[in-house]
Amino acid sequence: MKTGRLIIGSRGSQLALWQANFIRDILVSKYNCESEIKIIKTTGDRIDDLSFDKLEGKGFFTKELEEALLNRDIDLAVHSLKDLMTSQPDGLKLGAVGFSADRREILLINRDCFKGDDLIPVKPNSIIGTSSARRKCQIAIHAPSLKIKDLRGNVPTRVKKLRDGLYDAIIIAAAGIDRLDLDLSDLKVIRLNPDKFLPAPAQGILGIQIRDNDNETESVISRLNSREVALEVGLERGLLARFDSGCSLPLGVYSTISKEKLKLTAVLGESKDGRWVGLKRAEEAGNRADDIIDSVYNRLVLK
Repeated sequence: MKTGRLIIGSRGSQLALWQANFIRDILVSKYNCESEIKIIKTTGDRIDDLSFDKLEGKGFFTKELEEALLNRDIDLAVHSLKDLMTSQPDGLKLGAVGFSADRREILLINRDCFKGDDLIPVKPNSIIGTSSARRKCQIAIHAPSLKIKDLRGNVPTRVKKLRDGLYDAIIIAAAGIDRLDLDLSDLKVIRLNPDKFLPAPAQGILGIQIRDNDNETESVISRLNSREVALEVGLERGLLARFDSGCSLPLGVYSTISKEKLKLTAVLGESKDGRWVGLKRAEEAGNRADDIIDSVYNRLVLK
């Protein structure tokens, strides 16, 4: 058991700090493990005026946290798992995954722009905000009349931009809204069906990264791991790993587990001449994760 004080690395956003404090409180109250939080600014935090597909490289919300771990400035890093690359830097590993929140996307609409009962019930020619390629391709196919405009910033900032009239609607992860308990009573709020508008791999799930030779920290952090969530993560991030890509990949996935039977659904956006022209969709169920991933990947790539 770890006997010293654990230093938790976190980004400085309101949501990241909520997540870090959530883990800290569990460590203190349940395992009597004293902890403190160290804020580390990442590339993604510093550059907030570009869409994700225009940022150079990968891991722009995690690289500096990983460097701090390797330099022993912190003992663990708490991530939104969807931000973490599927391949770990030498010397690091995932110590635990779990604490899954609502996996769905939330569509927030200024009330005067709400119309109809479509998947995305927003008035034609309205401006909808997102910087995610995955969201952009699904919006373009399901609601081609909408004008997509890049949207960056932390969760409260994005909601404020909507209220300020810079957008008519935005799409954002439900987990962030729920964890921050934001008041959205002035907006039309729709939780999108995850089988029709697919979230990011491991969306809504927390990942705790540690050094792979730190047995003391691992002895505590491993207790936070959820077997069922790990199965979902294995499917979704396993598929993402086959593409060797990150946030810029227009891939939406959703997995479910029922009586040990695994099911994976995925969509992959297709573009031509800078325009989204289609969505490839594949679905597979079974008992072996590797077989399911292979089947879905091959159908998305070869279809």
